[in-house]
Parts: sequence; C-alpha cells; structure tokens
Amino acid sequence: MRDRAPLAGRRILVVEDEYFLADDMSAALRALGADIAGPVGEIGDALGVLNDGGIIDAAVLDVNIHEQPIYPVARELLARSVPIVFTSGFDKVVINREFEHVPLWEKPIDPVAMARGLVRMIAKP
Repeated sequence: MRDRAPLAGRRILVVEDEYFLADDMSAALRALGADIAGPVGEIGDALGVLNDGGIIDAAVLDVNIHEQPIYPVARELLARSVPIVFTSGFDKVVINREFEHVPLWEKPIDPVAMARGLVRMIAKP
C-alpha cells in the first residue's frame, strides 16, 4: 500500500494564488496519500498554517503570491528543516540568491509529475 500512497501520513503545504493550479496540485498530492495544508493563496494565511501547531513535512511554494515574494514563508520552513520547492512562471534567475539551492518547477506545471517529484525529494535520506 505504501507504493500506491507514498505520501501517506505526510502533510504538504501548498501555497499558490492561482486557484485552479492550487486545486490541481493538491489533488495530485492527495492521490499519492498526502494530507494538504491549504492550499492557501495569501502569505499571511501560509504563515498562519505554519503557526497552527501542525507538522509540515514539505511545501510547494509559488514564488510570487499576489506580486509579493514568498520568502518569509520559505525562510521559516527552511529554519525548520522542511523540504521546499518553488513554482514560478519565471526563470530561476528571478529567485533570490539566498534560495538558489531550492528546486524550481517552472509553470506550466504537470501536477502529477510535480507530486512524483516531491515524493522523490522527500524520500532522499
């Protein structure tokens, strides 16, 4: 059963301000067994999720949420050693150098491939 639901028991934060993309990404992650924190489309809401006392096992973060950089959320997650990935319609060159080590999935995203990529990332020792 673990192979069919490799994200079972994992809580994944999805921060995306495009409703349909957020819904598609969440559905792809749920299909692999994940519990979704969100999705949320505001930085303040994402910070609220981080402070709700629940564990976050990984996060998918749109780099720009309503034209605001997601960096405060990214910093908090990285400080907690939570694996993150960025999504963006822009090239990696727009990412703050502080986060150059964070994987970037360029839009348009295939939500199923994204979810499988997250499984591989979480499974790394």
